[in-house]
Amino acid sequence: MDLFNASEYLVDRQVAAGNGDRVAIRCRGESITYAGLLQRVEMAASGLRRLGVRPEERVVLVLLDGPEFVAAFLGAMRIGAVPLPLNPLLPGADLALSAADARARIAIVSAERAATALPGLAGGAPELTDVVATGAGAESPGRVRIHRWDDALAAGAADSAPYATWADSPGFWLCTSGTTGRPKLAMHRHADIRLTAEGYAREVLTIVPEDRCYSVAPMFHAYGLGNSMVFPFSVGATAILEPTRPPTPALVASVVTAEEPTLFFSVPTAYGALLAAELPAGTFRSVRQAVSAGESLPGEFFTRFHERFGVEILDGIGSTELTHIFISNRNGAARPGTSGTPVGGYRVQLQDDGGHVLPPGSTGHLFVSGDTAATGYWCRADASRQTFRGEWLRTGDMYASSDDGFYSYLGRSDDMLKVGGEWVSPAEVEGVLLEDPAVVEVAVIGEATAEGLMQPVAYVVAAEGQAIDEASLVAHCKARLAGYKRPRRIVVLPELPKTATGKIQRAQLRERPRG
Repeated sequence: MDLFNASEYLVDRQVAAGNGDRVAIRCRGESITYAGLLQRVEMAASGLRRLGVRPEERVVLVLLDGPEFVAAFLGAMRIGAVPLPLNPLLPGADLALSAADARARIAIVSAERAATALPGLAGGAPELTDVVATGAGAESPGRVRIHRWDDALAAGAADSAPYATWADSPGFWLCTSGTTGRPKLAMHRHADIRLTAEGYAREVLTIVPEDRCYSVAPMFHAYGLGNSMVFPFSVGATAILEPTRPPTPALVASVVTAEEPTLFFSVPTAYGALLAAELPAGTFRSVRQAVSAGESLPGEFFTRFHERFGVEILDGIGSTELTHIFISNRNGAARPGTSGTPVGGYRVQLQDDGGHVLPPGSTGHLFVSGDTAATGYWCRADASRQTFRGEWLRTGDMYASSDDGFYSYLGRSDDMLKVGGEWVSPAEVEGVLLEDPAVVEVAVIGEATAEGLMQPVAYVVAAEGQAIDEASLVAHCKARLAGYKRPRRIVVLPELPKTATGKIQRAQLRERPRG
């Protein structure tokens, strides 16, 4: 087999090509060149080796977006180890679940999160022996040894030569969002980084070295990892990193204004918040292309963002299991309210409940085939067999396809509602409710009546300074939706429950007591 290491592909290759002086990272006013980044990656690799990290051993990353995340992630891959980034805002006990699953001995933790995360992390991950903290002040929670980043991972670049990995070697693991149960760990290869960079990034984004990428979605998530590291580094472009979580619309606007990104990545809930904020029309003047993923982008958000800021949002669908986006709209040909058409290198089909492939123009369960698919879930054999079916992956989404090849999201397979014998798409109803400018967020779920019949219920959040007129919303739904699709109740909430990546946690809404 030919040798391939993703760390070399993303960083060494740029330096060897004469791009060492180009800016790789901008973070809070600091610039790091590709030559400087390579040095940091080499030092992290050397430091991990000194801590005894072995090839294919997992290294847990509890890091905010920043240079340390990049150096640790690529440093681990450089020596053949497997970085496992986790949501740094989670409580320590939740972090420990994934760290224990991975049987990790080493964790790298942002100093800002150490005091909150370390006690629970150490207490719930019995094989954890060493923690590297990116700053001073972290205290050892008993048996775990604490090391400072500058001492352990940045003391020198000796013994930093890349390990002899192949394209199919274990590369990195990603944690599923876990909105419906215990998170699973999707196992990815070194090759998956190159394939997404040379697929979606080039075909859809047409990314070039002059681009500057800013992602609101965080790097511990598959979407943000591609946006903030894989895509820019694959062509020698610049990544703009902002550690603050969660970012407010004012912070996002300040970063965009100061750093002038050309590619802007976000999620539907954040786009809704930006539209609700009083931002100047020229805020996104530097952006040549905006991208949305994580959940379906309402067509109303696409239209309002384009009218207000003059920027087109390319909505798409990706997944942790498939590394990044596999269906996307294209520049100049975006169709609001759809996820677009398949990206090159992926095959897409819809299946009915019996597993039969459906023709164009049908509605069914979405299946995808592509080389960026994970090799499975770590120690979750039953879940792997349910999701990974030969060359096909079952996404768990319900989609409708048009005769000309566009795919429209209807909802998660287990979120679809059967009302009066007819299927109801929560996404369709939500899109109609979001047409009211007073509504900034909405989630539609099913609720059983006293007789056991299913009915749609809408939970809505008002835009800042606006009041929800329920009678007006009901009238709007009557004009736009068939009777069985209309919400039977509209509940106004101050906010919707969400995961760290901005996905609405519908399970929590279902558990709310009626009234």
